[in-house]
Amino acid sequence: MKTKFFITTLTICICSLTVIAQSNGHGAKAQERKENIESMKIAFITQKLDLTPAEAQQFWPVYNQYTEKTRELRKKRKQEHREIRQGVDELSDKEVEQAVDNEIIFKQKELDLQKQYHAQFKSVLPIKKVAKLYAAEDQFKMVLLDKLKDKERDRKQEK
Repeated sequence: MKTKFFITTLTICICSLTVIAQSNGHGAKAQERKENIESMKIAFITQKLDLTPAEAQQFWPVYNQYTEKTRELRKKRKQEHREIRQGVDELSDKEVEQAVDNEIIFKQKELDLQKQYHAQFKSVLPIKKVAKLYAAEDQFKMVLLDKLKDKERDRKQEK
């Protein structure tokens, strides 16, 4: 059963990599790319954590909820950052102070969310797998960044 689960996960990862390599990032393609990145992340984390089917059943709903709440928090932050990117020099000192204060508030909310879900992760996974989760998230970010760098390098070489 575990081997079948791993093979399925690996297949999803390979298919996702193929689709990402083919997508050009416009409109529907951008959404497709996001979905494929999420599929890759799921496969990557599942493989790194070596989740049993029972663990996966308990873990993924919690992790998905954590991911969604984090995404919502970051989306709100991104909207607030648009104002600042339009030009700090254009804003009053009061507006800049509020933006800087909001950044500190964001970081605290993000930390509070991490602490909340850390407790939940510990309730559904052994502590060693929780530690592997955090390492896997960091490793996945690095893999993704490397793929983006490679894609950018390939694009420059084609020109």
